[in-house]
Amino acid sequence: MQKNLVIVESPAKAKTIEKFLGSDYSVLSSYGHIRDLKSKELAVDVEHNFKLNYVVSPDKVELVKKLKKAAKEAQTVWLASDEDREGEAIAWHLYDVLGLNDADSKRIVFHEITKPAILKAIENPRKIDLNLVDAQQARRAVDRLVGFEVSPILWKKIRPALSAGRVQSVAVRLIVEREREINKFDAEAYFRVQAQFILPDGKTIVKSELNKKFKTEAEAQDFLESLKSATFSIEDINTRPGKKSPAAPFTTSTLQQEAARKIGFSVSQTMSVAQRLYEAGLISYMRTDSLNLSSLALNASKEEITNEFGEKYVKIRQYHTKSKGAQEAHEAIRPTYMSNRTVKGTAQEQRLYKLIWERTIASQMADAELERTTVTVNISNRPDVKFVMNGEVIKFDGFLRVYMEDTDDETVDESMESLLPPMKLNEILNLLEASAAERLTQKPPRYTEASLVRKLEELGIGRPSTYAPTISTIQQRDYVIKGNKDGEERPFTTLVLKSNKITKNVKNETVGADKNKLMPTDSGLVVNDFLTENFPTVLEYNFTADLEKEFDKIADGDIKWTATMQKFYDLFHPVVEQVAASKTEHKVGERILGIDPKTGKQVSAKIGRFGPFAQIGTADEEEKPQFASLTKNLSIETITLEEALNLFTLPRTVGELEGKPVTASIGRFGPYLKYENAFTTIPKGYDPYVITIAEAEQLIKEKKERDANKLIKSFPEDTKLQVLNGRFGPYISFEKANYKIPKGVVPAELSYADCQKIIAEAPAKPAKGRRGATKTTKTTAKTTTKKSTAATKAKPKAKAKRPAAKKKS
Repeated sequence: MQKNLVIVESPAKAKTIEKFLGSDYSVLSSYGHIRDLKSKELAVDVEHNFKLNYVVSPDKVELVKKLKKAAKEAQTVWLASDEDREGEAIAWHLYDVLGLNDADSKRIVFHEITKPAILKAIENPRKIDLNLVDAQQARRAVDRLVGFEVSPILWKKIRPALSAGRVQSVAVRLIVEREREINKFDAEAYFRVQAQFILPDGKTIVKSELNKKFKTEAEAQDFLESLKSATFSIEDINTRPGKKSPAAPFTTSTLQQEAARKIGFSVSQTMSVAQRLYEAGLISYMRTDSLNLSSLALNASKEEITNEFGEKYVKIRQYHTKSKGAQEAHEAIRPTYMSNRTVKGTAQEQRLYKLIWERTIASQMADAELERTTVTVNISNRPDVKFVMNGEVIKFDGFLRVYMEDTDDETVDESMESLLPPMKLNEILNLLEASAAERLTQKPPRYTEASLVRKLEELGIGRPSTYAPTISTIQQRDYVIKGNKDGEERPFTTLVLKSNKITKNVKNETVGADKNKLMPTDSGLVVNDFLTENFPTVLEYNFTADLEKEFDKIADGDIKWTATMQKFYDLFHPVVEQVAASKTEHKVGERILGIDPKTGKQVSAKIGRFGPFAQIGTADEEEKPQFASLTKNLSIETITLEEALNLFTLPRTVGELEGKPVTASIGRFGPYLKYENAFTTIPKGYDPYVITIAEAEQLIKEKKERDANKLIKSFPEDTKLQVLNGRFGPYISFEKANYKIPKGVVPAELSYADCQKIIAEAPAKPAKGRRGATKTTKTTAKTTTKKSTAATKAKPKAKAKRPAAKKKS
């Protein structure tokens, strides 16, 4: 009989912990949550104090049997899931489903997976904190209510398969509002003046910038003209000491932001890599909004800094979180052993670990000491303006020896020089060259994943565990895309004064281009507008933030979770009933563009099952309406009547090949050519509206060559089984699934039996759920305009057993 059973959330963590414990301990994984709210129904009984209907996930049934058997055979079961609310809920579900009691089970927590931390946790067990469990249940129930009651309304009013979520809808709103700010922004041109001067030694050249910008070319021209007869002297030299302090150690959100800036990770990628580092015992817990470092970590950092850089580089700091309701864990993200500067692992793991190590070490290092100098240059005939030079010299590098925090600010101060040469007051300078360059005022920047996380955190929306899932969800549901935006080419003017002569140059530049930024889709725009108009309270930033504070109060034991639920439901459900019963004159999201001059029929743009499209005519007319999908560069919000009518010029006959027509059109997956009932994708760089027959012939020819080379082998035993050439090499295709060919196997020599064996031995690839849990079902909602009949008709379920609560001290 096994004395001790330890249950953790992931198998990787189990493997690491098992190494620290003796033979008296067996470590198993729950693979995340073992049960959840019942799918295909509300599962929140609003008429019986919001009782939640939990069921063991179908893919966890066998696992639960295994855990029950192991728990029955053990003398003590140690519930060692993560220390945040989600982890506490997992422990509670295990306690209930496995039929444990306080006598034979203990709850342990740790924020790093090291032997001392695990042994200390076992020496200091506690009871399950039901306040944390209730906070998690409240969040889960509110999110289920919002999704289950609002989504069916979206299906009815806009189109099927749409969904709403409490935090995701607010995140989409932020992105939509920023996009509209950009669209409304009217850039203004101005002229920025810079000059180069020669010092009295006749050799040294210094750069400066005028402290005024001119609105017009004429003003800039007049100013440069005035410089021809001006003399220039040093009016003021201001030198002052300065300092830079290091950034605090990482929280979840700052790690996500900095990993995006410095190493180009997406938010979800950062969390995935950090999870692996944590489970391998290399870093502390990665879902946290605390800036605190343990005394052990501080002492280890001090020792590391002293040994490497000397005592003058040490400045021990204890940072305090500014985030309200910080609760996810008790320490910032840091290496478990500060002496480990590098770790083994994948390239991604090594890069992220290096970032965490450097940030942690730098946070305990001395300030960088600087000397900042500003030199002002007088213009004899223009006392209203000055040329200014700025310089900055590092006197003591301090923490900069290790690390410098990046910023999302895309502007660069070109007037800043690292070091200015010695200069004296009243020295006369000779003008080498002055230039006035036309620039544009900058539009508001689109959100990156990292800057969206920062904004959500500033607004108090979401918590460390929700940022990455929220950003992933809004992209998966096609409300938001992360992509590039082509800029527009525009001419700009530069005036240059040199050798007392002004020359004018006009060049072209691309403005407004964006890369890897978050932009709303038409679906996102339409759904956001509908929710904002009909559910203004739910999408209000303060309301969502206040609800997070309510969850914090529940976690602290200050209020009951059911009271929060009742207050929310009393506000939310009447609005649902009202919106569900309301009628609109036309489909939500439809935009009337005008009248088609040829037919006299109405032209509109709207959202359909397969995306945005333009329509000529209406459904109530005798003649069936015409439809055309919007191309990727068009949006319902900005499309013009002319652009919409142009869509109906497709399909277009490009010409003939061997006496047969070639047509160009746009389908669900983009532009294509049709020839002999075969389809060829029109790649980027070609326009279906103007593509020539010569270009089409070349594309069709290339497609035929690719198809001819694609098939390596087929089998008369089953025509659905093929060996094919793909982008990443040969593979087996069978019944719409692809299978990797093992290394060393020659694809052309595969027999039918060989292929069947490879298919049979291929590993299953279940979809990953939260915290590594697999999920095989997808929750769907049903329209609820009255109090949930699903909840009230369901048979009462035995109340989940609650262990004795850990009381608030």
